[in-house]
Amino acid sequence: MSGEVLTIGVLPLGRPTFDVPYAEEMLAGMLDDLKAFGHRLIGPETLLMDAASTQAALAEIAAERPDRTVILQVTFTDAAMTCRIAEAFDQPLAIWAVPEPRLGGRLRLNAFCGLNLASHALGLRGRLFSWRYAAPGAPGLETLFDDAPMVTPLIAQPSDADPDAGRVLLEGLRDKSIARIGQHPDGFDTCAYDSARLAALTGMSVTGFELSELFSRARAAPDAAAARLRAEAAESLAGLDEVDQVELDRSLRLKLALDGMKAEGGFDAFAIRCWPETFTEYGGAVCGPASMMGEARAPCACEADVYGAATQLLLQAVSDQPVFLVDLVDLDARDDTGVVWHCGQAPVSMADPGAAARATIHTNRKMPLLFEFPLRPGPVTLVRLSQARGNQSLILARGEMLRRDMAFTGTSGVVRFERPADEMLARVIDSGLEHHMALAYGDHVAAFKSFAAAAGLPVIHL
Repeated sequence: MSGEVLTIGVLPLGRPTFDVPYAEEMLAGMLDDLKAFGHRLIGPETLLMDAASTQAALAEIAAERPDRTVILQVTFTDAAMTCRIAEAFDQPLAIWAVPEPRLGGRLRLNAFCGLNLASHALGLRGRLFSWRYAAPGAPGLETLFDDAPMVTPLIAQPSDADPDAGRVLLEGLRDKSIARIGQHPDGFDTCAYDSARLAALTGMSVTGFELSELFSRARAAPDAAAARLRAEAAESLAGLDEVDQVELDRSLRLKLALDGMKAEGGFDAFAIRCWPETFTEYGGAVCGPASMMGEARAPCACEADVYGAATQLLLQAVSDQPVFLVDLVDLDARDDTGVVWHCGQAPVSMADPGAAARATIHTNRKMPLLFEFPLRPGPVTLVRLSQARGNQSLILARGEMLRRDMAFTGTSGVVRFERPADEMLARVIDSGLEHHMALAYGDHVAAFKSFAAAAGLPVIHL
């Protein structure tokens, strides 16, 4: 359609818990770029911060029957409205997400994670789309206007490894159990699960609890036990005196509650709906307790991600060390690196020895306890028991954690993957990968291929 003036429906998505002034600055640049192409743009020029405003804008755009729809992923959002937008239009769909500089401060936008959630959700629905991960002013905007979608689904391949060693791993999982506390957030298809399907694959069992169970146990924890846990945390963590002490106490009591549930139920891992209720209803973060549990080989997955918890148990068994459930939040072709991150829940043994672990607060919710440090250098393996595109598979990646300054607050690390970063970026989107992967130090790919052969799981090696 070269030279033809198109009508482009534009929907800028954002959330108020991120850096809104910076998001508005990025949005202005994105709109300027789109306008410079000469197409007719319809839709709001302000951030759509909630479902109601997005639905209203969607209805207005749909009435004009645009030739294309472009979602501007200005900050992180869940995928609920992206899916509604996709369902509303048969015309080509594109998503443009913006990167942000790695300055050691908060994740101001976290837009890549929003793109990641969207690619998984659209993949489950069989909807192909075009996409862009670039700052305003960067070349390549024309890809958003192509007739043919950019996404080419990756096809998982059967593992050709010897399954014998994998059978031992598979048998070792069959008595493992996961406590799911609360439901996964709306719009997080990445965290949805079917307990029977997981049991058929791994033999793991899942027991569900309400968040109120966790909160009531935490409130009832003995004062002396909370004091002992604080003293224990101070041995590996600087800055405890600098955070709100009432909220710190509440946070530490969540660890005691998890310990009690583990002891009584014999659980091996937890999948916890960590936000917003731990902040809005209880008043303390579960991120620091998750770090402590992970260090003690009882890994925790946030956002009630049961397959994430199962993946952690698998990786822990393969690597025989604490593991960390990460978001991939950036891929930079110029630097040929990516950033893995989470709020502040990595096991403290993963800290770079040259940078002391510190107590901090959640960047959006402003409550402790979170652990803050850059990840130590060394070879790493990332893995996901995946349900991408509705099919179970094992998704693998391998790389080298570099010694770099902390990219973002919380726990983060800069990784050079074995593939160039631009190829890695395309493969993440093409695979429809969930936004959580489990990370451990060392090269464990051969062991995972044997596991996949034993479990009958096809493999995607990013």
